[in-house]
Amino acid sequence: MLGGCCCFDGRSSDEGSDLDPVLLVSGMGGSILQTKKKSFGLQTRVWVRLLLADLEFRQKLWSLYNPETGYTESLDDSTEIVVPEDDYGLYAIDILDPSVFVKLIHLAEVYHFHDMIDMLIGCGYKKGTTLFGYGYDFRQSIRIDKLMDGLKEKLEVAYKASGGRKVNIISHSMGGLLVMSFMSLNNDVFSKYVNKWICIACPFQGSLALCYNSVDHSLSWISDLIHMKGALLLALIKDLISSQFLIECPSVYEMLPNPEFQWKKQPEIQVWQKQTKDGDIFVNLESYGPMENVALFEEALRHNEVLPFDIIS
Repeated sequence: MLGGCCCFDGRSSDEGSDLDPVLLVSGMGGSILQTKKKSFGLQTRVWVRLLLADLEFRQKLWSLYNPETGYTESLDDSTEIVVPEDDYGLYAIDILDPSVFVKLIHLAEVYHFHDMIDMLIGCGYKKGTTLFGYGYDFRQSIRIDKLMDGLKEKLEVAYKASGGRKVNIISHSMGGLLVMSFMSLNNDVFSKYVNKWICIACPFQGSLALCYNSVDHSLSWISDLIHMKGALLLALIKDLISSQFLIECPSVYEMLPNPEFQWKKQPEIQVWQKQTKDGDIFVNLESYGPMENVALFEEALRHNEVLPFDIIS
């Protein structure tokens, strides 16, 4: 049981063999992404990186959404985007920029699951036996086959490695939506392999702020993801590149607010709309609720416009 960890009831770490396996599932932006040359397998980290980030994005991570396949695909046919599987999947969600420079200054903002991994190891969990990670290409739809198959495989590995013990999942943010999709689409597999599921900050009814920032202020969106500000954030990636990167990600729009949910206070987008009347030009501040903002986003994307949004959530 997860509650049997020494961090919760005082048991010593040498009792780790009695622990159920734990699978950590990251959220939006919480996995290392690497480009891989199809011809000879050379891999380069493109997310997250603090040094040469803008250059690497331009050269290796420009992509377009393909409505026929449902995938966001690289413009460079000679490369593919992969998530490293090192350290039983934990490497990809541990320190998001594991460069020597970042480790030297111990930049806490990119130490993603690092502290939790250390805590669980201290409680007796063992990598590859009772502790695993699942990182994934967070640009893709959370219902896409590749992500669903990857989670299924990871659950099977954890289940078998621990001697047939059911798995406790700990998910963060959009990772919770991924797990929920998996539970809906693969209920029999979920029931077979999962013991408990713990969600941390999961936007079950959508996250209008994330969608808004992705389309209009994607630099702010990245700031929300890794909590950076000022010159360090500007060094990470330029606004134009991040806009292209994010607009082509279907996962962003899967987090639009649920229009059927009974909101205590409905999330709204307010837009300054330019209008003309009797030859005079003026602007009106118009509000869009969960139902109307879908059409608003569609219109903005259709004409590749950046709208002057204000958000109320």
